[in-house]
Amino acid sequence: MNNRFSLEGKVALVTGASYGIGFAIATAFAEAGATIVFNDIRLDLVEKGIEAYHAQGIKAHGYVFDVTNEDEVNAHVAKIEKEVGVIDILVNNAGIIKRIPMHEMKASEFRQVIDIDLNGPFICAKAVIPAMIKKGGGKIINICSMMSELGRETVSAYAAAKGGLKMLTRNIASEYGEYNIQCNGIGPGYIATPQTAPLREKQPDGSRHPFDSFIVAKTPAARWGTTDDLKGPAIFLASSASDFVNGHILYVDGGILAYIGKQP
Repeated sequence: MNNRFSLEGKVALVTGASYGIGFAIATAFAEAGATIVFNDIRLDLVEKGIEAYHAQGIKAHGYVFDVTNEDEVNAHVAKIEKEVGVIDILVNNAGIIKRIPMHEMKASEFRQVIDIDLNGPFICAKAVIPAMIKKGGGKIINICSMMSELGRETVSAYAAAKGGLKMLTRNIASEYGEYNIQCNGIGPGYIATPQTAPLREKQPDGSRHPFDSFIVAKTPAARWGTTDDLKGPAIFLASSASDFVNGHILYVDGGILAYIGKQP
């Protein structure tokens, strides 16, 4: 059974994995035996990422490129194939969010979120699929979101992008399943990361941040998720254990999407 979850001999590219969710997933893949490749948009982030992986005893291969630039992505995928090996697993993790009320958001800001969160995964998947077909299969994991299913104030662009990414996931599965390529998504709930730390800070009077209280009350697990909570689901979707799972979004949200909430 353990062999079904092994990633020995696999090359995994996790975009935007210098830190946070991408770093946690890549670390889990390394623990399962995969060779780790990651990118970020700036050299300093890649260098910090390499140091962080090294501190975990992981030799990671870092590259600087922009996931929204098709020429850069194609060139670096070819470079990775030459220097490391054919990419067996792609995790489209790189993304941004802009929390701006829709009526105040500029169209250019909306386009930027769509470009990184939706066009980026399209470009990266498109770049790795031909080699996956030639090799006889592969795994693509798109980091979706609960915003693939739900709306919320100030995240119109993010919700639109992640909803589109959910459908791109299903369409890749539909179009390339016959080539033994499985494309699935992970929809994280609210995860405790440095980026969400301000939303969990204690108030001056010692009480919880209002948003922290809101999330805990809406989550049946009664807590925020951790990046460790994403490791098992990611390994499952990257391994042979999920060879007949395709076009699925696995929500790792502590039960939020199943819960109507407590009566006031």
